[in-house]
Amino acid sequence: MLSYPPFLPSSPQQLGWIEVIAGCMFSGKTSELIRRIRRAQYARLPVVVFKPELDQRYSADSVDSHSGMQIRSFRVTESEQILELAGDARVIGIDEGQFFDAGLVQVCEELANGGKRVIVAGLDLDYMGEPFGPMPILLCKAEYIQKMLAICVLCGAPADRSQRTISRGSQVLVGETDAYEARCRNHWDPDSYEASQEQLPFGPNLAESPRA
Repeated sequence: MLSYPPFLPSSPQQLGWIEVIAGCMFSGKTSELIRRIRRAQYARLPVVVFKPELDQRYSADSVDSHSGMQIRSFRVTESEQILELAGDARVIGIDEGQFFDAGLVQVCEELANGGKRVIVAGLDLDYMGEPFGPMPILLCKAEYIQKMLAICVLCGAPADRSQRTISRGSQVLVGETDAYEARCRNHWDPDSYEASQEQLPFGPNLAESPRA
């Protein structure tokens, strides 16, 4: 995991860059994206957030995390629209990067070359374990990368794979716990669609335990 600058540095020529937050389903990618955008707002920087048209799981006009975090956003059908709507924003957030067209790479490059901080969150692998959409190229182009891990629903180990639990042939299937599970390498099986979601026991919080 690579760290990233907390703010845009002051310089005669404004420096921009690309950050990519990648990982499997339920790994906290969107939460991390929102956290970075909020920090930029605390620094009094103008921001804007985008998501793809097909993602309407929670809301049509906001990016939402599975944990309940939310931030207003534009919904776009093509990556080129991001350039039109970015305006004077210094920090641009893009969620579900894997669902955008291949032009997203050039859009991010153009924004970064123009002095913008661009943060893209998305799945690096699809349910078959193959590179997903424009994400692999963005991972090569980005200055800063963070690989997020979830928790395997079967054993509690770090998970980096998305197990699909609905039999659909299409690579793109927008869903949540009804369609996907986070799995570790040992428990991931792309040829199986059997759901195995378990309620893993929480580790004890000693501050909540009664003292003798």
